[in-house]
Amino acid sequence: MSRYRLQPSPAQEQALLVHCGHARFVWNLAVEQHAHWKPGRKSAPGFAEQCRQLTEARAEFEWLRAGSIIVQQQALKDFAQAMANFFGKTHKRPTWRKRGQGEGFRIVAVTMGDVRRLSRHVGEVRVPKVGWVRFRWSRAVPESVKSYRVTRDRAGRWHVAFAAIPEPVPAPGTGEVVGVDRGVAVSAALSTGELLSAPGLRDAENARLLRLQRKLARAKRGSNRRGKVKAAIARLKARETDRRKDWVEKTSTDLARRFDVIAVEDLKIRNMTRSAKGTISAPGKNVRQKAGLNRGILAAGWGRLVTRLEHKAPGRIQKINPRHTSQTCNACKHTAGESRERQALFLCVACGHRDNADVNAAKNVRDTAAGHAVAARGGPPLGGLANREPQRGLLLVG
Repeated sequence: MSRYRLQPSPAQEQALLVHCGHARFVWNLAVEQHAHWKPGRKSAPGFAEQCRQLTEARAEFEWLRAGSIIVQQQALKDFAQAMANFFGKTHKRPTWRKRGQGEGFRIVAVTMGDVRRLSRHVGEVRVPKVGWVRFRWSRAVPESVKSYRVTRDRAGRWHVAFAAIPEPVPAPGTGEVVGVDRGVAVSAALSTGELLSAPGLRDAENARLLRLQRKLARAKRGSNRRGKVKAAIARLKARETDRRKDWVEKTSTDLARRFDVIAVEDLKIRNMTRSAKGTISAPGKNVRQKAGLNRGILAAGWGRLVTRLEHKAPGRIQKINPRHTSQTCNACKHTAGESRERQALFLCVACGHRDNADVNAAKNVRDTAAGHAVAARGGPPLGGLANREPQRGLLLVG
């Protein structure tokens, strides 16, 4: 996705909110239909049947007919894709959408005539039933655009994202392998010794966030004051998210340009960030500490960093089993939990090797990836001459 900041006028913003409301209404109807399904009943309607039902509903209700058929049909298409992802066990089951959360809609059959540039930093996109809406031209719009999605975040900001497959970052061709160890105190430690941390809110911003959260706890539900406080909190959270995304984009591009093979630990982030609340009969242990650890993992951007690396350097990412990578000495390969005395210090109890604990783990990840790359044939990781294993039949010829 190539995302740009949308700048609608007040009248256009109201029209965009109507589109969002129609998409949310159609989505929730589809969720309700599938919620009624039980074993033994007739299967819930698919995308084609739901489109026929939508046509009948538009003929009966004028307020629905006044909206864009593209917006409403694409909401059904998005739901069908969400259900396919659920049955494919890659995503959770689609649930209800609330007003103000996850607002947006998708437009298809887009041509280059629907996007135009007005000046150096201003462009326009044609939205059905709305007209030409301006957006900030921060970079060139891809020529192969066939669809786009308009979204509104909790902070009230509008964005337009054009769907296009970007070209991957070319490999430098040096054959160099880098290991990346992800952590909470240090977001990404490289085997080269570099320590990279995702930026978050500053101290003053964290203090303001704490004050706003206390103010929110005292505000009456449904009041205008509570809505204003929630909007202020959303703006701070959006600022933190933007900084983390910017760091991920810059870091992933830099790694894809500098190294031919990028090795990362194969971490199960969803399992690692599960809540420790438990049940009434079997309550969890250290619930508050686990919640803090979960927030730290998610704030470090572990999953997004690897996802963007896979997008920018396809075929050059190796996922390594993380077992004992933080307890193994990179110098002598001795494994002992006592070698990691502190979070940032690794001191081998066997050979006395001393290094930053995260960098030592990153070097182990790098060496494991390099060993995997040459294990089968003995050649370099990106091709070239291969040292084939000896043939037993040839050795016995005598």
